Amino acid sequence: MKANEAGQVTSVLPRLKINTALATRILTGFIRDSIEKAGMRRAVIGLSGGIDSAVSAYLAAEALGRDNVLALRMPYTTSSPESLRDAGAVIEDLSLPHLTLSISEMADPLIERFPAMSKLRKGNIMARLRMIALYDQSMAWGGLVMGTSNKTEFLLGYSTIYGDSGVALHPIADLYKCQVRQLARHLGLPDAIVRKPPSADLWVGQTDEDELGFTYDEADQVLFLLVDERYTVDEAAAEGFERDFVVKIWERVKANHYKRTMPNIAKLSKRSIGHDFLYLRDYTGRAGRV
Repeated sequence: MKANEAGQVTSVLPRLKINTALATRILTGFIRDSIEKAGMRRAVIGLSGGIDSAVSAYLAAEALGRDNVLALRMPYTTSSPESLRDAGAVIEDLSLPHLTLSISEMADPLIERFPAMSKLRKGNIMARLRMIALYDQSMAWGGLVMGTSNKTEFLLGYSTIYGDSGVALHPIADLYKCQVRQLARHLGLPDAIVRKPPSADLWVGQTDEDELGFTYDEADQVLFLLVDERYTVDEAAAEGFERDFVVKIWERVKANHYKRTMPNIAKLSKRSIGHDFLYLRDYTGRAGRV
């Protein structure tokens, strides 16, 4: 945030305002196009009860039709009842086909094997088991697994590799958290979901912002300057942000780059995957393994 000549604090957030109607049209088209190119007509999505997965579900239902979106609720023992309730509200509002699969029986044998396991390790296990369940239902349902992560999480590395990041397409990963909220209001999400504190619901009382150590609004503004506006650290700090905070954000972006790319392949041939051999996006695909 920036202080003006009168010492009042102004915000960068107005510069992150989006055309929600246009964004909806682009994102529903992206979902439909991506899934059709894979030779499919359906999507599978994990519903956490949070705003990101709810927005993704509303977009998918509009893009593919409600009967073609399978919603999975995958609670663990410590998951909050409110999360299940809020996910259920989305399912009911959209009339989505759905399943509730507890991951406790899958996670506990590994967690109990290491009594001193940290909360972060437990959370990573849960995230990866949820992706196993999603891909299993992807095969059974005949639909592509759709991601629910936003741009803020992706840039900060606030995701689990081969967990919530291990999906086939990411519809909202170019929207900052504040922009997801804008889109949520446009799509008519339940107010309780829009207003609730963001949480991965990995343990009792966990919230994203407590774990990160700063708010999404703070992060969104700095990330917007550094990434979209291509500011240097010093230029972003000159907007009124603490330089140490800007450095902290930028270091996280750099350190977590590996989470945002496919594994690097060492180049030996003339046409190496990921280097020279790159598929075009304007092809008609065929269904295969998921």
